[in-house]
Amino acid sequence: MSVSRKLSALAAGAAALALALAGCSGSGDNAGGSLQPVNFGYIADYNGTSLLAIAKDQKLWQKHGLKANTKVFTNGPLQIQALGTGDLDFGYIGPGAFWLPASGQAKVIAINTLGNADRVIARSGTTSIDQLRGKTVGVPEGTSGDMILTLALEKAGMTKNDVKVVNMDASTIVSAFASKKIDAAGFWYPAIATIKKQVPDLTELAKNSDFESQVSFPTAFVAGNDVVSGQQDKTTKTIAVLRDAIAYRSANPDKSIELTAKMLNMPVDQVKADAGNVKVLSLDELDAKTKDGTIDKWLNGMADYFVEAGKLKKKTDAKTYYTGDLFTGAAAK
Repeated sequence: MSVSRKLSALAAGAAALALALAGCSGSGDNAGGSLQPVNFGYIADYNGTSLLAIAKDQKLWQKHGLKANTKVFTNGPLQIQALGTGDLDFGYIGPGAFWLPASGQAKVIAINTLGNADRVIARSGTTSIDQLRGKTVGVPEGTSGDMILTLALEKAGMTKNDVKVVNMDASTIVSAFASKKIDAAGFWYPAIATIKKQVPDLTELAKNSDFESQVSFPTAFVAGNDVVSGQQDKTTKTIAVLRDAIAYRSANPDKSIELTAKMLNMPVDQVKADAGNVKVLSLDELDAKTKDGTIDKWLNGMADYFVEAGKLKKKTDAKTYYTGDLFTGAAAK
């Protein structure tokens, strides 16, 4: 055999091997060469991870013809940025980031849970919000930590001008509070539980339930505007995955916690404690609250807050960014 024929044979063999490896590579939600790829962001807590953990374990991505590539983020605003650049198709946000889709930067494709994990925390000896005057308060800007701080200050007749607000990412707040570089923080569980291991006598000055008559705190899954408008098949299939996972989570709460702990590589007890700060909504509840306008009322109420807080220039109707018709319509898929 000539050298050229040998090289051709080797190339053909290499190509065949590559195809074979491609055909058997991947596992779980990444298996299947003909599946449509989806880039999905999440936050490493029960709210942000549980549905993805269920979808992976129950092979829901394959069921709906998708292949999920998941990436962890520390907050919602970073995911909205990634949606805008096309690095993500879908992501997860907490209540503090809802002003971003409300300002037209993304679409809310599914409501997830109602959160009660946010707190304003301070050092021992600080027992009220008004004692924070002039003190340094860390907060991840544009998040639910920012939201709970703003609401708590307002309730006390104060604004952010009465304290020294320092914008920090989540990991920095943990270390800054423990090392006494900040006096207080607008933050959330489970990260607060990490701080408590080092500062067990910290005080909690405000929580979500203090404001439940004023505003709701939903968490949600979001999509890039171009994905919703230009990739309707992918969007519908992704919503169908989320719906199946929501139904499983409601029916199997303990197993859902176990699956989330496995995906996050965390102790089950830790994830269970985190889940204790969450109100899980069933699929029937979400469908009913979408159809009767309850979710629109939640989002419109949040828009009022964001306008008052200076995040939005004007109120945007929830129907312009919550694709409730797509969520309920995916029931038949």
